Amino acid sequence: MRKPQTNTTSVWRLISALLAAAPLPVFAQSMPVFAQSNSVAAPQNSHPQSYGSGWECDYGYRQSGDACAFIKVPANGHLTDYLTGQGWQCERGYHEASGNCAAISVPANAHQADSSYGRSGWECNRGFQELHGICTAVMVPAHAYLLEGSFGRGWNCDRGFRATRDSCILVNIPENGYLENDGSTWACERGFQRSGTLCASMAIPEHGYLESSGTNWTCDRGYVKSGRSCLAIQIPMHGHIANSGEGWECNRPYHRQDNRCDL
Repeated sequence: MRKPQTNTTSVWRLISALLAAAPLPVFAQSMPVFAQSNSVAAPQNSHPQSYGSGWECDYGYRQSGDACAFIKVPANGHLTDYLTGQGWQCERGYHEASGNCAAISVPANAHQADSSYGRSGWECNRGFQELHGICTAVMVPAHAYLLEGSFGRGWNCDRGFRATRDSCILVNIPENGYLENDGSTWACERGFQRSGTLCASMAIPEHGYLESSGTNWTCDRGYVKSGRSCLAIQIPMHGHIANSGEGWECNRPYHRQDNRCDL
C-alpha cells in the first residue's frame, strides 16, 4: 500500500500561525524597553570630536558643564593645548601671580631661564651660585677648577689634590704607591699592601704566591693558609685533594667520618 506524502510547507505554516497566536511568556512581557537617549546638543564654540561621538570645545574655550566658556588670557600670557589646568601660561620672562603674568626680576650675574617645574625663571651665570635670591661668586681655591652648573660647591680639585672644606691639598703618595683614577686617592703597587701612610712589601711564605689582584697572597694546591704560612693538607688513607685544592675528600665508595675515610 502506498504511503501518503506529507506537505512539509503546510506543516511549517501551521506551526508559525500557532506561535503567532500564543501569548508571550511572562518574563518576555515584563522586560523593559530602553529608548536610545538623545545626545546633548553641541553648544556654541564647539565642534564634533575627531573620534567617537559628541563634541569638544574650540581652541580658546574650555568646557564648563554643557557649554564652552571663553578662556581669558592675561597680558604676557598665551593659550595652551593642555586639557587640564587653566588653559594658559605666562610668556618667557613672566610668572603667574594672582591670575596675571608678572615680570620676573632677574638679579645681577644671572640670566632668564624656563620657569616650569618650580624653577624661579632665572639662573646664575657660570662662576656664580644662588644664595638667598642673589647670585654670589664661586670662590675657586688654588689647584682647583670651576665646574659647570650651579649645584654643590661649584669647583673640583686638580688631579693629585683632594678637597677639604674650602681648599685643595696635595695627595702625598708614598714609595711604591700610585695615584688612583679619581685623582684624589692613592693605592699601593702590585706586591705591596697599605700600612698607614706607607706601602709595605708583602711577605709571601713558602708554597704561597701573589694573587692576580696583586693585593694579597694565597697558597699552592695541597696547602692551606694558616696565619702567615702555608701548611700542607693532611690527607687520610683512601682520600685525595679536593678540586678546590684547599681541602680533601674521600675516594669512592668511602665517606668522610671526622678526619678519616670509612666504608
